[in-house]
Amino acid sequence: MPLLKITSNRPFPTEGKQQRLAQLSEAVSAMLDKLEKYVMVTVEYNEHMMFGGTDEPAAYLELKSIGLPESTTTELSEKLCELVSKTLDVPCERIYIEFADIARIMWGWNRRTFA
Repeated sequence: MPLLKITSNRPFPTEGKQQRLAQLSEAVSAMLDKLEKYVMVTVEYNEHMMFGGTDEPAAYLELKSIGLPESTTTELSEKLCELVSKTLDVPCERIYIEFADIARIMWGWNRRTFA
């Protein structure tokens, strides 16, 4: 049920793509203490992205999950910024992250919800 969606004006490196995606998936699983079989990671390239008035490397992340406690967002922000900075070569100060705790009834999978 966790979803990490990354949108950046930096293309995702094609070399080692599967390994990088696996690292992101494993990291989300570990950070949220959720089974990796439920983790989804998506990376989207958007060349039409501006942050702080410039088109320098930037990224917008969405981390959504059932039971995402507000008390963990500072730690998650630190870890995600470091990870995405390494993966996409985007400075941490040019990364925004949106966190969302999704109600079980509002998350569907395999023809049902998690409620």
